[in-house]
Amino acid sequence: MDRFASIILTVLICVVALGQFVQVITRYVLEIPVMGLEESLLYPTMWLYMLGAVNASRENTHIRANVLEIFLSSTKQQQVLAVIGEVISLTVGIWLTIWAWDFTKYSIRVWRESPTLYLPTFYVDVALITGMVLMMIFTAWHLIKHLIVLFSPDTPTKES
Repeated sequence: MDRFASIILTVLICVVALGQFVQVITRYVLEIPVMGLEESLLYPTMWLYMLGAVNASRENTHIRANVLEIFLSSTKQQQVLAVIGEVISLTVGIWLTIWAWDFTKYSIRVWRESPTLYLPTFYVDVALITGMVLMMIFTAWHLIKHLIVLFSPDTPTKES
């Protein structure tokens, strides 16, 4: 799974970077912009953004301001704080996932197209619901892992 995620994210970031490089060179150096390049870059950019967030959720490496952990002395207290954080993340994430689902239904119904190339934007819009569902799965998984550690009888009560 790690290898697959890193390959997909690497390919997407290379496509976006190459597209931006071509756009800068053709527009500002050669003064002949490539029509429709920005809207075609929307597809890999949105998927890169959402799959990057899914990857951070999978690895549990989202940026956090864990100031309270400094003041907690036991592992059990830190696990309780982690459970609270995951529950809040899951609650807000499910709420946003519901919104993403409503947006996806709207996108299917309207079936918008890009202005220049007439590409269906549904394939960009579906990245949002896909990413949110996957993030919620990984958040729930991390919550379960924290609960298992919290309720296991051999959880140390003091930091060593």
